[in-house]
Amino acid sequence: MYLTPLTWSEWEAHYQLLGYTTFSPAWPLHDASVAEQNNKHPNSELAELTLSEILQYYRDFIAALDEKPILIGHSMGGLIAQILLSEGIVAGGVAINSAPPQGVISVDPDFLRANQPHIDPFLSVSKPTQLTFEQFQFGFVNNMLLEDQRRAYASYAVPESRRVGRATLTSAAKVEAAVVRPPLLLVSGGGDHTIPASLSYSNFLKYRNSQSVTDYRQFPERNHWTLLQEDWETVASYIDEWVEVNKLPMILAEGEQQLMEE
Repeated sequence: MYLTPLTWSEWEAHYQLLGYTTFSPAWPLHDASVAEQNNKHPNSELAELTLSEILQYYRDFIAALDEKPILIGHSMGGLIAQILLSEGIVAGGVAINSAPPQGVISVDPDFLRANQPHIDPFLSVSKPTQLTFEQFQFGFVNNMLLEDQRRAYASYAVPESRRVGRATLTSAAKVEAAVVRPPLLLVSGGGDHTIPASLSYSNFLKYRNSQSVTDYRQFPERNHWTLLQEDWETVASYIDEWVEVNKLPMILAEGEQQLMEE
C-alpha cells in the first residue's frame, strides 16, 4: 500500500543476477508514475479499489505464467502472498512486514497511529488517502536520516484506497491456515511501526497447527521501509538461504520465476 513496483527495483536486480525471471506487476490503478498518481488525487476510481479485485488481478497474472512462481510480498502484498499460497497457486511464499489476515489484530499504539489514515472509521472510504510526509515518516521511514526520509517520500509515496487497508477485518483477508500448502516465511522488523513485530508474530502463531512449513524471522532494527532501507541485502540473503533449505526451485536455475508484490 502507498507504494509502486519501483520499491522492488533493487530486489529484481538481485534475483535476476541469481538466474530468476522476475515480475513486479503494479496493482490496478497503480501503474502510472508516482507524480501522475499524486496529481490525480483524489482519484474516485482509486477510492473504489478493493482487496478482492487486487487478489483476482494476481490470480489472473499467475495463471498466465509458464510455471508457479515464488511470491514475495511486502505489507499488504505479504497478506496477498499468504492468501495465494493457501490457494496452492504459487510454489512458495515470503511475507515481509505482512498486513494481518482476518482474525489477527493489534492494539499496539504505534500500529494504530501508523494505520490511522486508512482504518479510522470516521474517514470516508469514498475518497482515497494520501499520506502527509509526517505520516509517511512515522509509518515507513522512522529511525532514518531526515534527508533520506524526504527522498523516499518524494520518490515513492502514492495515494491509496482506504477500502484495501480496511479489508484485513473482512472475509476478503481470510487465510486458510490449516490447508496443506508450499512453504511460507514470515519476516518482521523490530522497528516497524506500521506492522509491529508483535503483530507479525501473532500472524505466525495463526499457523501453529499447520502441517506445512511455516518459518518466522525478525530483523530487530528494520522498519517498514525494509525493501529499500540500508543493508536490505541482509534480508534478501536470508530469503535466498530459506529458499534453498526448503528446496524450492533452485536459485541458479535459468528461467525460474520470482514474483514481487507490494
